[in-house]
Amino acid sequence: LRLTMPHSGAHKSSPLTLLLMVASAAIGGTLQYGYNLAIMNAPTTFIQTFINETFLERWDIQLQDYQVTLVWTVIVSIFSLGGFSGALIAGPMTIRFGRKKCLLLNNVFLMTGGLLALTSRAAKSFEMIIISRVLVGINAGISMNVQPMYFGESAPKHLRGAISLSSAVFTAFGVVLGQVVGLREILGSEPYWQYLLASNVIPGLIQLVTLPWFPESPRYLLIDRGDKEACMKALRRLRGCEVQSSELDEILQEQADTKGLRPKRPWELFSDRSVRWQLISVMIVSSAMQLCGNDSIYFYASYIFKEAGISEDKIQYVTVGTGTCEFTACIMCNLLIERKGRRFMLMGGFVLMTAWAIVFTIALRFEHLISWMPYMSMACIFTYILSFGMGPAGVTGVLPTEIFNQTARPAAYMIAGSMMWLNLFIVGMIFPFLVSELSEFCFVPFAAVCLLSALYVGMFLPETKGKTLAAITSEFHKLNFKGQDQQCESQTQAQYQLGEVCLSTAL
Repeated sequence: LRLTMPHSGAHKSSPLTLLLMVASAAIGGTLQYGYNLAIMNAPTTFIQTFINETFLERWDIQLQDYQVTLVWTVIVSIFSLGGFSGALIAGPMTIRFGRKKCLLLNNVFLMTGGLLALTSRAAKSFEMIIISRVLVGINAGISMNVQPMYFGESAPKHLRGAISLSSAVFTAFGVVLGQVVGLREILGSEPYWQYLLASNVIPGLIQLVTLPWFPESPRYLLIDRGDKEACMKALRRLRGCEVQSSELDEILQEQADTKGLRPKRPWELFSDRSVRWQLISVMIVSSAMQLCGNDSIYFYASYIFKEAGISEDKIQYVTVGTGTCEFTACIMCNLLIERKGRRFMLMGGFVLMTAWAIVFTIALRFEHLISWMPYMSMACIFTYILSFGMGPAGVTGVLPTEIFNQTARPAAYMIAGSMMWLNLFIVGMIFPFLVSELSEFCFVPFAAVCLLSALYVGMFLPETKGKTLAAITSEFHKLNFKGQDQQCESQTQAQYQLGEVCLSTAL
């Protein structure tokens, strides 16, 4: 089993297969999340008109504006509930089918949703759009959980962060791609909105054609299926060289630690003290990723750009810049994460977002009093998104792979994904009320979330860069069993002192 190569050669190998596998999985994976968020902006008025026309034709009812807005809000927000459902079924699917096959089967939801969206206009059914959004949400929910797991288990330790972070890069690329495809000159015009909603099937088809050529996760093959030969073969293909003994030893050690243990269920993690702080960390960071308001700022961007004096016909092009901003930041984070570490990037991102949210609030407060303040507001949008891309957008998806073992990892991703999607739904529903009730102070709650998240990361989350699972678990052990360890130490000291008394008495 222990086929080795000199350590110096490990970094000189050419793992082209690993890079191509990342591209194949991500194109039909997390790219879909960003893409399906972005493509809903362009056809807003067209679909609202379609809803009104449908009611008028079917039941001879002329909907009020607020009623059309309500149906539209359901169409947009139901995507989050679909994602929540996908996050819940992702864990059992990865255990039963494996990481790669799960991603391939996931395209069933996507293709069905795309077909419903494409035919909804001809069928004169807005309900088909709602069902389509649910199915596409399920697809995104599964891929957002399974893809980082697949990458984290397939990448070598020195590239684990960068490879896992590519999930965020492709999410940001999906946002940009969706914004570009949604331009009026492409599919963002009235005759083509149904094609825009169904265009997400193209990345799925690319994945279906390419991903079967790549290997399954080596850790899944060895630890879950016990197939050492398939594991070695997968490692050789992904590394482009013979396998290092240190890497194989780490996988074998994890196999030994989990031998005889079945995969844990999500509710079992809540009662397991040995993973208490790992679970708290994942839940807080996953929730903060949505509660920080970054996705909401995309919806607010058009208003800010309009206030800054940008003409209506140019706003769509400037909005593409917001997606490009996050995409650029995620690439920068990908380059820096193995140098600066996860903790630094995550905490730094939240601190910067706190600062820019405060500046944003000040700019909104004085935008009608000072002529150049709208431009400051516009700058804050870009810097806020940049800060998000540099930290939370990328690092959040890496954490569950690095701090949970093979038996707990699927359940941890289910919990993390559920928190992310539920909070996305909550923020999407309350953001319009925040804007109306708090006005220029609407980003104060987001600033508070970012500040509290930065404090938590700085105080409790250990660095995981370049560390084995055993080393990371050891650091969390100090938090999980802090009181118990002190008690054991006190008991040991008391026993030692008692021993000394007994010895002196005997003498």
